Amino acid sequence: MLFGVRPIFSDDLQNQIDQISKQISDLEAAIAPLKNETVDLKKKISNAKSQIVSIESSVSKLNQTLAQKEIELENQKELLGERIKRYYINTKKFNPLMIFLSTGEGNSLIQQYTWYQSIIGKDKETIVQYTSDISSLNTNKTKLETQKNNLAKLKNNLESRFSFLANEITKAENYKAELSQKQKSLIAEKTAMFNTSVGDVSSSDDPASRSDYNPGFSPAFALFSFGAPHRKGMSQYGAYGRAKSGQNYETILKAYYGDIKIEKIDTSGSIKTDKGTLPFEDNYLVGIAEMPARWGDDGGYEALKAQAIAARTYALNSTNNLSGSICTTEACQVYSSTRYNSPGKWKQAVEDTKGQVIKSNKTGKIFSTMYASTSGGATISYSSNDHTTPQLWDTPCGNQSCWPKESYEKASPWYYKGWYKTRSNNSYGRSHPWLNNSEFADIINAILYFDKTDDSSHLSQVENCIGACDGNAWSRDELRRQVGDKGGPISSINSISVDYSTSGVTKNVRVSTDKGDFTFSASDFKTAFNLRAPGAIVIKSDLFNIEKK
Repeated sequence: MLFGVRPIFSDDLQNQIDQISKQISDLEAAIAPLKNETVDLKKKISNAKSQIVSIESSVSKLNQTLAQKEIELENQKELLGERIKRYYINTKKFNPLMIFLSTGEGNSLIQQYTWYQSIIGKDKETIVQYTSDISSLNTNKTKLETQKNNLAKLKNNLESRFSFLANEITKAENYKAELSQKQKSLIAEKTAMFNTSVGDVSSSDDPASRSDYNPGFSPAFALFSFGAPHRKGMSQYGAYGRAKSGQNYETILKAYYGDIKIEKIDTSGSIKTDKGTLPFEDNYLVGIAEMPARWGDDGGYEALKAQAIAARTYALNSTNNLSGSICTTEACQVYSSTRYNSPGKWKQAVEDTKGQVIKSNKTGKIFSTMYASTSGGATISYSSNDHTTPQLWDTPCGNQSCWPKESYEKASPWYYKGWYKTRSNNSYGRSHPWLNNSEFADIINAILYFDKTDDSSHLSQVENCIGACDGNAWSRDELRRQVGDKGGPISSINSISVDYSTSGVTKNVRVSTDKGDFTFSASDFKTAFNLRAPGAIVIKSDLFNIEKK
């Protein structure tokens, strides 16, 4: 081919422009349900802009190539004119009859005729190719102009559309922050339903919260928490069980607080509280209502003494040795005038341990001696004032091998409990913590979505809502649609089990479903469950079990 112009990247460029347009449409579509993270959206915008620059470069090169080809064709135009003239003359020069009519020069004429026919053929090919190249050039120029116009329109719209997306991203971020606060309020309402200590209140031993309760349907699923809430420091029911087994207060305190010593110091003076300034030993400590005084008459007197020392140390640490003040609610330590006026054996425990405090052997200092009603048979280590308490399996065997059946605190009504009421005793239409198959499948779909996306923004409860239901929460049907490409939707659960960590928490949740087997981290499971579960049904502890009946 003498010269030629074929389509150069035209279709490919148009495909790229179409792809960019589609990406922007996808971005706008992605913003609507707030399904993508802000970082991903900004990354797509950056990629789209980079591709626009690349396309502009390709268009520029193509424009230069076509211009060069146009010059080359123009240079060939004069030569082509001569060839067309020669082609016309050559086609008229020979008449095939002359060859037959000639006599002596026949062979020579045949040779000349053949040669001229060859020249005519080549000239014809050149003319046809030129015509084709001119047509291709014009086609490419037309496509290029169309692509340049499309690209110009895309560029003109791009910045304004990206500006729109940026605004939507900001709205999405603000929306997520707002939604997160709503969800925090929901979780706070669900979890703020348990006294941090036993006190002199009723045990609230609700038969419906026990695992042997019959909900009246099957299959039925319920989540049972071992202890609550923080599971740090001394378990009060554990101390009670240890005292009844023969342990004294010092042994009890060392079990829960680790490498410590009990020292007697001068605790004369007063403490500032939100109820006024009170004599520290003779009033404030006597009025501490954190453990039932009746335990002292039921084999638990050493537990009362352990509690008195822990409460004394906690108050001194909280007030920096009485130089500050302390609240009288469970946010600090509960002080009750009723307890002060009728202390029972508790007053004796305070007097028998007067001045005794807990100090760290490592630092020689007091620290925050946390305690709670029930740890579920396993406490969590924590640090305070450079002292670290042990992670403890609160069992006679000292480890996990005899847990949960032989825990010291197994008598606690909060040891293994299904929670479904708020602190104010509101169950939001639920009479027990058990969920039917449809309800539990919905929760598993929520956990599946959260596991795959780490996005909980649409997973709030949609039934028996605490307060007004969140209008942004997905319905069951919408959630099923959302997990359709993530391994779901799950419709039925064949079996469910958990793995416990040696550190005193639930590690994994294993679920066998109609869509296969799944393993979720217990922390993710708890997060999604507490958001999605109807009413006040909640997992209170990081150490929990799931039952199916």
